[in-house]
Amino acid sequence: MRPSDISELFEDEVVTNAISRDVQLPYGAGTAVLITLDNGHDHTKPNTFGPAGLLSLDAQIEAAKARTDIVAVAITGKPFIFAVGADLTGIPAIQNHEQARAIGKLGHDVFRKLGELDVPTFALINGAAMGGGVEVALHCTYRTVSSGVPAFALPETFLGLVPGWGGTHLLPNLIGAEKALKIIIDNPLAQNKTIKGKQVFEMGIADAIFEPADFVEESLRWAAQVVKGDLEVERPEVDKGKAWDDTIDMARFTVEGKLHGAAPAPARAIELVAAAKTTTRDEGFAAEDQALADLIMSPELKAGLYAFDLVQKRAKRPAGAPDKSLARPITKVGVVGAGLMAGQLALLFARRLDVPVVLTDLDQERLDKGVSYVHGEVDKLLGRGRVNQDKANRLKALVTGSLTKDAFSDADFVIEAVFEKMEVKQQVFAEVEAVVSPEAILATNTSSLSITEMASKLKHPERVVGFHFFNPVAVLPLLEIVRGEKTDEASLATAFAVAKQLKKTSVLCKDAPAFVVNRLLTLFMGEVLSAVDEGTEPEVADRAVAPLGLPMSPLMLLQLVGPAVAMHVAETLHEAYPDRFSVSPQLAQIVEAGKTEIFAPDFSIDPKVKELFSGGDNPSEESQILDRALRALAKEIQLMLDEGVVAEAADIDLCLITGAGWPFHTGGITPYLDKVGVSTEVNGKPFHEGAPKAL
Repeated sequence: MRPSDISELFEDEVVTNAISRDVQLPYGAGTAVLITLDNGHDHTKPNTFGPAGLLSLDAQIEAAKARTDIVAVAITGKPFIFAVGADLTGIPAIQNHEQARAIGKLGHDVFRKLGELDVPTFALINGAAMGGGVEVALHCTYRTVSSGVPAFALPETFLGLVPGWGGTHLLPNLIGAEKALKIIIDNPLAQNKTIKGKQVFEMGIADAIFEPADFVEESLRWAAQVVKGDLEVERPEVDKGKAWDDTIDMARFTVEGKLHGAAPAPARAIELVAAAKTTTRDEGFAAEDQALADLIMSPELKAGLYAFDLVQKRAKRPAGAPDKSLARPITKVGVVGAGLMAGQLALLFARRLDVPVVLTDLDQERLDKGVSYVHGEVDKLLGRGRVNQDKANRLKALVTGSLTKDAFSDADFVIEAVFEKMEVKQQVFAEVEAVVSPEAILATNTSSLSITEMASKLKHPERVVGFHFFNPVAVLPLLEIVRGEKTDEASLATAFAVAKQLKKTSVLCKDAPAFVVNRLLTLFMGEVLSAVDEGTEPEVADRAVAPLGLPMSPLMLLQLVGPAVAMHVAETLHEAYPDRFSVSPQLAQIVEAGKTEIFAPDFSIDPKVKELFSGGDNPSEESQILDRALRALAKEIQLMLDEGVVAEAADIDLCLITGAGWPFHTGGITPYLDKVGVSTEVNGKPFHEGAPKAL
């Protein structure tokens, strides 16, 4: 298949042009060709590789190859961006394996030339590099990296692909299987984690590191020394003995434990890395081509691309958000409470808004503990190099404590993080309203209580808004912004503006019990607990939903949330919807017994908890439990959409992906329910037009 045939699939491609210019290397080393990747846009639209972009790069490499007057070829990116991988816009249009394989082969055919020229090649990684951007650098003879690189990753397995342009063969042969699998498997499956420039160098991926200000100049100076032979690049020999095989075995075990075979891409990537120990480069590249062809045609990739579109596009334009011009500026933040959640919130507000944050609590001991927690977390950031000493000192100075709410008098935004009880929260807001200005926003971090009721006794209920974070606050991106019946546009606009400053994914929710994530997870967990109540062994019930490949099992989630908190949310939802939400009597026994841990240290269920879980004489099979859970979810989601809890099914998926770590390979929950046919069986229609028939 000709490249032009593939290009037709990528009609919306923003072409990344490869622009060449000659540079004179210092120290009399000679002339080098410097290729710059640039799609003609600023850093908000990164360089990507579609067919036209690959062909542009190919033309420049071929031109350099034809010359006899150069001593090196270097490749770099536009300001702040090296390249962030393949252009995925044409993937949904691919109809067959031949087209899919051609995309993989085109990338290999172009990139590999950088490793086959008669002169050394240098990748100057000046900015963000992901996917194909990392791989084009791996094909070069040498690599330098800027210490300012904010993100470097091979995220393909997160989406449902594998690094298919050389990554699974070249990276392990450069730095070994263990470190390569961290980049290829571990980081993508850990909420798509990335590494920074310093780590790129420390892991041995780059041969030299320079500061951003004069990065290209210093890189070319370094390259000149290499060309002249004045500097020899030494790389440790990769261990291809038993350690390689042990690493592969551990990766297989870990991925199976996390995904239970639900997503094919990570397992496929592991096998490619395993083969890289003995295969030739040509064999490795051919295997990548085949893997790409298979995975591009998989339903998991289609779901992954849908999820990717949600977090990259829909998350940046929240449905229903008011005009941002209505938002009020925030110059000071108050946090009611000084517990763990309050401390996390205080640190986040101080870091992102760079304004004073004051905590209040009932006594000095609690207050001191809360402020000390924040200062301790700042020290950890300093120790990891995330902030410098000046920034650490400033953050500590911004976060203070007060025993009286008078400290909120000049605050523009006050958020409560106190005990989850309506009377307590109403009292807190009444006390805060007495000291703040009429325009100050009163936000609640409640996970399930009514925003409208919470504001009902205030003089200005229009400035109360739900601001529900997920734990841990620094890790999970979602922020459910809840509009009460009287919340006005300015307060809501301010909430969304603050969420953006906090770098959170915000979704507008109606004031309905438990909003989105907790409502659905409580229902999901409730079906599992009901099966246990009826006599199913807890291990069997917990394992029943493994085919979904969720980040943790229902009982592990129960332990993370805490039985008492889970019980409270279940009671709230049972009161609102008694016909669909039950309260597990066995969970009530666990809470009454004061048990906070479901599992023992060896990850078996705690014997005392198992005893409390016993009872019932009507056990279910695993398949029955999964089916009832999926049916309950399909019914509840349709009811939520009918109620207008969120604007569209896409917002349900965005909430579960960013707030509960729901895997990309499912696309959230609604595409999965469509794929297996449950949504049509339960509701008479799929959630998405053109959904595939049941598999």
